[in-house]
Amino acid sequence: MKSEFSLAFNQICNERGISKETVLETLQMALVSAYRRDAEVGPNQNVTAQVDLETGRARIFVEKQVVQHVTNPVSQISLSEARAIQPNVQLGDTIMVDCTPKDFGRIAAQSAKQIILQRIREAEREARYTHYMQQEGEIVHGTVQSIKPHGITLHLEGTEAFLPREQQVPGEHYTLHQRLRAYVLEVHKTGRGPQIIVSRSHSNMLRRLLELEVPEILNGTVEIKAIAREAGSRSKVAVVARQPGVDPVGSCVGMRGVRIQSIVNELGGEKIDVIEWSPNPAVFIAKALSPAKVLTIQLEDLPGEGQTASVVVPDDQLSLAIGRSGQNARLAAKLTGWRIDIQSVTDAAKQSLRQAKADHNLTSAVKAVADAIPVVEGILRQHEQDKMPYTAEEMLTLRQFIEGVRGYYAQLRKAERSRMVVEEKARLAALRAAEAQRRASIEAARARIPARAYVIPLETIGLSQRVLDHLKRNGLDSVGDVMERLAEGDEGLLRLDGVGPKNLAEIKQAIANLQLTEEPPQPVEEVAAPPAEVEAAELVPAAEERAAAQVEDTTAAPELPAVEAAQPVLEGVIIAEAEQPPAQELLVPEEKEEKRGARKAERFYFEEEEEEEFFGGKPHGERKKDRRSRKQFIYDEELGKVVAHRRRKREGGLDEWDEYLR
Repeated sequence: MKSEFSLAFNQICNERGISKETVLETLQMALVSAYRRDAEVGPNQNVTAQVDLETGRARIFVEKQVVQHVTNPVSQISLSEARAIQPNVQLGDTIMVDCTPKDFGRIAAQSAKQIILQRIREAEREARYTHYMQQEGEIVHGTVQSIKPHGITLHLEGTEAFLPREQQVPGEHYTLHQRLRAYVLEVHKTGRGPQIIVSRSHSNMLRRLLELEVPEILNGTVEIKAIAREAGSRSKVAVVARQPGVDPVGSCVGMRGVRIQSIVNELGGEKIDVIEWSPNPAVFIAKALSPAKVLTIQLEDLPGEGQTASVVVPDDQLSLAIGRSGQNARLAAKLTGWRIDIQSVTDAAKQSLRQAKADHNLTSAVKAVADAIPVVEGILRQHEQDKMPYTAEEMLTLRQFIEGVRGYYAQLRKAERSRMVVEEKARLAALRAAEAQRRASIEAARARIPARAYVIPLETIGLSQRVLDHLKRNGLDSVGDVMERLAEGDEGLLRLDGVGPKNLAEIKQAIANLQLTEEPPQPVEEVAAPPAEVEAAELVPAAEERAAAQVEDTTAAPELPAVEAAQPVLEGVIIAEAEQPPAQELLVPEEKEEKRGARKAERFYFEEEEEEEFFGGKPHGERKKDRRSRKQFIYDEELGKVVAHRRRKREGGLDEWDEYLR
């Protein structure tokens, strides 16, 4: 007779749908936990449980250490008792001892009830999650359990599924306990079991329903190529036969529409158009626009617009081809992947007629179009007067005329695109050749860089600290690194962060002063000055010499003699205002500061002396007015030219200038 464990084990496996291995493992873990709590076994002591599936008997084995004298019966066993279980055991070894209590089945069932139930619930949730993960992308049956504004809860086998509002079919109404088919969209694992999201508006819902209703699709005889669906309204399905002699459309529709009608009923009356797929895009587009009849189609792959199909239909088929709110044309575009432009035959003929009359090249290139112009004009004129549909012969004439005009312009666009492709290839080839030549020139220039240039640090060539910081920040540490950049041209340094034309000139001048190359310097051609400017040009070197002498006087004792020395220097500078400035000499930072101070002193004494001569005897108001409008011309050695400065009043008067010079 089976025990309580055996009966409970079989019942759980059958009712919960859980494997025997999972339930057995759960029972063993619960028995071990119950024994540890009742027998007060340490956490580090090994305890295992065994359940006999035939008899339902549960046994507990505890690991104990073999000792000579037992002090703790829970974790130790004597040598004699141990050898009765295992003859070859020695002192210090560990053995598994059967420690099953009496009536352990009833006691364990009482104490391990909660653990067993918890473990079984977890195993049940895991089994449901695994099952519905395999069902993802398939059709499931459910019953409406609750209806809420944000969605509907469906009761599935052993769990629940959620149908969001955005996944419902527009216009479809649901009632409690209503049986529905739904497409499993997503399955998520949560602490309360699997979260299943289903849909009834997905296009794959229609695909799975067709597979269930049409055996030819399920066994692969008929293949679904594309589906375009607007849930609740209309859908288009493109199918193709993989076996000769099989009608793909007839297989899907069924005898008297039985198969497709069952799908329509399941989707709440949604209209389904089944069309035959074709590898020819023009034929496929014409069938996708059914039930409208297509007169002519022109396909083009336009740049920026993608694949475009220009479709012409009879006048009475225009509204049918477009559909209600453009639905038929929209579904056809989704199904085929082409952008579809639809025109009536009258509008297309008038447009082609205007183009033919305006373009003389067209009429001279296509003689059939030129000959058909008067015939087309007569057909359109007669149609406007009688308001009668075109005859078959007139329709054929209009079709040939439209195709001729559109074909001519399509050839022109194709030739233009081919020309542009050729030009683009030539341009890219020229760019690649120029780039290769530039790189070869750069490599040749780099090969001429002396080896010693790479061991000269930039700090030793006299660059300003600001330029030096910019070069260091861009990873240039030696003169050789800078010369590699210069081998690419000025752009090699100008594209660095912080390096501008002024910094570039300073860097090139500093490298030129090193004279690393063996080539002799190129002589500088002298440009003869005009006769009228010779005398003024001679004054400039003299002014420089007097300015240098003035610098020495001002550094020694900046008194009245400095004022007298500065006056003739500035007069010479003013005379040479329009002349070419002399070449600048390279100065160290200390000399630049001295000359800057000398210029400030010269400017101040010049203004003080000239003020007495220029404003002498004038009222204060006129003197102030003349001072505002007066300009002064100063030779700036850093810029290498004469610059004009406008006089402005400074607060503090001459005392402030005296304090500044000190």
